[in-house]
Amino acid sequence: MKFTLKDYQEDAVDDVLNTLERARAAWVRDGDETSIALTAPTGAGKTVMAAAVIEALFFGSEKFDVEPDEGAVVLWFSDDPNLNEQTRMRLMDASEKFTSSDLIVIEPPFAQPKLDPGRVYFLNTQKLSKNSKLTRGHVADESQLDLTEVRTPDLQGYTIWETIANTIADEDRTLYLVLDEAHRGFNTNTSRDKTTLVRRLVQGHAGYPPIPIVWGISATIEHFRTAMTEADASKDRRAFPPVMVDPTRVQESGLVKDIVSLDIPNEAGNFDTTLVKLAAQKLVASSGRWAEYSRDQGFTEKVVPLLVLQTPNTPDPDEIGRALDVIAEVMPELHSGNVSHVFGEHSRQHFGRWAVEWIEPQRVQEASAVRVLIAKDAISTGWDCPRAEVMLSFRPAKDNTHITQLLGRMVRSPLARRVPGDEALNAVECILPFFDRTTAGKVVRYLTGQLDEMPGTGGTKKILLDGRELRSNPAIPEAVWELWDTLPTQTLPKRGARPVKRLVALAQSLAMDGVHPRALAVAEREMHLVLDTYATRYGSLLDEQIDEVLRVQLQQILGTSTSTKLTYRDFSMRADDRAIRSAFEDAKKAFGADIAHSYVNYLAGEGEDDELRDAYVRTAALAMIKEIREKVDQESTELVDRWFARHRVAIKALPDVRQQDYEDIRAMTTDPQRGELGRPRSRLEDFMVLEADDQLADAPLIGLHLMSDADGMFPMSSLNAWEKKVVLAELAVPGAVGWYRNPPRSAFDSLGIAYRDAQGNWRTMYPDFVFFHKVGGEVKASIVDPHGTHLDDAVLKLKALAEFAQEYGDAFHRVEAVAAVGNAMKVLDMTIPAVRDGVLHDDKSAIDFYKADFAIEYGV
Repeated sequence: MKFTLKDYQEDAVDDVLNTLERARAAWVRDGDETSIALTAPTGAGKTVMAAAVIEALFFGSEKFDVEPDEGAVVLWFSDDPNLNEQTRMRLMDASEKFTSSDLIVIEPPFAQPKLDPGRVYFLNTQKLSKNSKLTRGHVADESQLDLTEVRTPDLQGYTIWETIANTIADEDRTLYLVLDEAHRGFNTNTSRDKTTLVRRLVQGHAGYPPIPIVWGISATIEHFRTAMTEADASKDRRAFPPVMVDPTRVQESGLVKDIVSLDIPNEAGNFDTTLVKLAAQKLVASSGRWAEYSRDQGFTEKVVPLLVLQTPNTPDPDEIGRALDVIAEVMPELHSGNVSHVFGEHSRQHFGRWAVEWIEPQRVQEASAVRVLIAKDAISTGWDCPRAEVMLSFRPAKDNTHITQLLGRMVRSPLARRVPGDEALNAVECILPFFDRTTAGKVVRYLTGQLDEMPGTGGTKKILLDGRELRSNPAIPEAVWELWDTLPTQTLPKRGARPVKRLVALAQSLAMDGVHPRALAVAEREMHLVLDTYATRYGSLLDEQIDEVLRVQLQQILGTSTSTKLTYRDFSMRADDRAIRSAFEDAKKAFGADIAHSYVNYLAGEGEDDELRDAYVRTAALAMIKEIREKVDQESTELVDRWFARHRVAIKALPDVRQQDYEDIRAMTTDPQRGELGRPRSRLEDFMVLEADDQLADAPLIGLHLMSDADGMFPMSSLNAWEKKVVLAELAVPGAVGWYRNPPRSAFDSLGIAYRDAQGNWRTMYPDFVFFHKVGGEVKASIVDPHGTHLDDAVLKLKALAEFAQEYGDAFHRVEAVAAVGNAMKVLDMTIPAVRDGVLHDDKSAIDFYKADFAIEYGV
């Protein structure tokens, strides 16, 4: 893969591959037809995950420990040819192994008896219709077309249905049907008694067999289940448990924007040019901010923000024209060539004096000359435009569903990652002239609910009604920031991490960035020395393993036609080159491909074929010795730790995207690692609160937060009642010099603590607050985390906080968990050994820990 998969993507890909292997076994062994669903919210990267799965199916994968399915054929089906073409390009962009000839759009004439293994074929609804040249031959009077009669299409020897059937019948091939956005294409306006096109694929028809394995990719599991229930009338298809991506993990990954900032007038108006002007100003501001960031980071390709102007289904052309006039007043350089539309009418539209051309939705992202896009609904299924930063909707309040659907298409991060420390670049602006304060509360409640169209909802995405930018608070002493730079945070372990691969990845990055130009050569030399040293130390064991590599153990089974008795005879043969290569594959897994190959070259030198063969055998034999593998891992880890410590300052000076790569390398372990905290640069907070009756009120303000407005104040809009009590209590303590509301997301300015959830998967918790006090004349930091005891993960997070304090407690004055117990607030300070040991080793509920003798009253 060209892209590094996010943690949740790796988990999903692994689960899908395991399920597809079970599905294939069920088909080959028992002839069972099966289905599997991959459900993930908008912005999760479903196509990237699909690319990783298909690449592993075709070519195998060391990361996911799967062998290639030599007979795998993928038929990708959707109801939109444009979506298919977009998917085809995305698959090619994501995979380093797919070529154009591997990804085939089926077009007539298609004269193949069977679909070829190792290929992805794209079909859409129209190409399976009764008038398609793929499904029928020439009929002069189409009204006389008899669908029960199979006619060979013009210029073809087979109908597409025959080609599919022949592929299914071939025992050496496995056909996988991918239903893209699987909830579409099943229902038609015709009678339910008539089999739809997708049902024909899933269920079979007219003597043609059903496709054995159906893999649906959809936003929700309900959509796919409904679709499969309607398509599989026989009820014979076995449904495997779905692979479901947690929206919270998508939000944490940074692939989707963290913040939706709403601008709503006090009173709804028929047409208010003030908010149109505001939208244009926000576009200009966003453009300037992205240009500055691109310049600072040395990007060759800049992010060019886009304004999406959403109209009602029956737009007033003059009203849209006036809006474009207002936008042009703010952006004098704007002309008709900078404006496009994606209406159903694929022709030039006239809005006042503006003549606006239609553009294909999938071209908008790359057409950077387009600065304003006029749209009605969600534009199209699968469409997304990461550079769409501002939306101006002329929809009324009753159309909040249409607004949310389009907004859900705008939440992808332009860089496919979170911009460190700058929340303004991690936000999307939504301006709603036809809403007012009485309807604002409803749209906020809607946006923060569990919505298919809005990834990262349910409390993980910030919705701002009066969002304002905060910068570093000048009232905060520099000593606080200096202490901040030293505070520990933790990385999440990576699936399938190997110390040698981590070393090579670090060496390659250090060399590429010019931090340590010869790092890769040094790493290889160090590992060669380690292997030589331990080859000598374990010489006798190595000789045994070399003999093992060179011998292939076989068993002969003998029988006769006159007896049921079988005779078994074990014997061995000398391994040929293919067997040695197979053994060397294990060495590549143990030492990493780079080190394994470089060691072979080091051993063989300029020798002949025999020396090269001996080098492969020796390297394979070394990988079979557990003690040597452990020593190589140990030495690799120690060298990585030395390099991270030695080059810490130089790495900090690199652009954000490169720093993130180093943090990813740091996390390539099976255990959490200490990470580096970065200073926040910009933050967006809401200066308005939504009260219980959906009325809006000004947020209470407080000082001494590390990020503040021009007056040194921070709004407490994101704090609940007892979190506010904690802040007030901590700032009342003598010596308080600062505090920080820790963002609940994976970011370089967020302190994270790794823990395992109930299923044993690694997750990150984000303590609510870090407070800074002068203690004995020295600034010290304290973690204070108010946490509900009723939550399912309460005990797990308490133990994680205790483990973090055990590892890094010396960096903090206090590490406290706070909870309400009756009418009182109780605290567990994990820096106190008795408290920490009690939490780590006692088996209690969360509330019982706070009732224990080692818990004390919290001073509020």
